[in-house]
Amino acid sequence: MSQRPPVGEVDVVDDVAGAFAALVAAEAPSTVALSGGSTARRCYQALAARDIDWRGVTVLFGDERWVPVGSPDSNEGMAREVLLDHVDPGAVRSMREAGASLEAAADAYHRLVGEVAPIDLVHLGLGDDGHTASLFPGSPALDVDDRLVVATGDDAHPHPRLTLTYPGITRAGVAVVTVSGAAKADAWQRLCRGDDVPAARVRAPRVLWLVDPAAAG
Repeated sequence: MSQRPPVGEVDVVDDVAGAFAALVAAEAPSTVALSGGSTARRCYQALAARDIDWRGVTVLFGDERWVPVGSPDSNEGMAREVLLDHVDPGAVRSMREAGASLEAAADAYHRLVGEVAPIDLVHLGLGDDGHTASLFPGSPALDVDDRLVVATGDDAHPHPRLTLTYPGITRAGVAVVTVSGAAKADAWQRLCRGDDVPAARVRAPRVLWLVDPAAAG
């Protein structure tokens, strides 16, 4: 089967984290939604080293596990450790602390994302199974078209989750998907074959894929 790139721009770069940090510095977003995972950690470490004025930046999250922020599984906890606690952003809007229960937090964050229109930049990743944010293969969340944030989760991924839906992602000015390492090569090839994996459905006014050679194959 012939290959074709996913929707958006594709940049194959040797240093995904460095390219992401350079992009954020150039875009100078006033609102940004952060991600989780090992690639995101490297991206935020690179971003922390950039000379950026964060005082006017509101930070949100694209997805989160329903764990305490101090847990090693928390996306917010990771982002605070490597970036946010070092740059003093104007505001950090926690997903985990948005409500007392998973459902209450989903409702509150749905309203918040609706009030922050648009989020200037949403950072996403690519899972080995083709998921992005916490939009997993086969999940009912894939078909949600009337919510910006939902509660989700499945048996294949630890912890209940909160996630932006596709309509939530579409409200971003730019969606940046970082893809790094040979472990992501199969998922990337599935995208390029046109398989209906969750990440293939990402849409925004601008979608940019930053992919390193190991992942690009």
